[in-house]
Amino acid sequence: QLQLVESGGGLVQPGGSLRLSCAASGFALDYYTVLWFRQASGKEREGVSCISVTGGSANYADSVKGRFTNFRDSAKNTVYLRMTSLKPEDTAVYYCKGEDWAGKDYWGQGTQVTVSS
Repeated sequence: QLQLVESGGGLVQPGGSLRLSCAASGFALDYYTVLWFRQASGKEREGVSCISVTGGSANYADSVKGRFTNFRDSAKNTVYLRMTSLKPEDTAVYYCKGEDWAGKDYWGQGTQVTVSS
């Protein structure tokens, strides 16, 4: 079955860290650009980060720049989003999406991140 499976969300205190995983099953994630989105309750979905096919470059929304890192582990067919210095406003459901050059895409199921004391 071709799918992306996310994990790693949870409850963390402000200033804490989490690492989200986006693991591909049935296809090679290395051939896909991987994007991270988040959607907070009552708000529109927003882009968080994007990593290139080679993993050589990643872009970040201004709101997370310097705190989040998007990186690949090809051996594990997985992309990670490491989140540090978390703030309450980072609370959201986080989604990953793999997209290839032909427009084929796969979405993860989403994982809840809650930042609260």
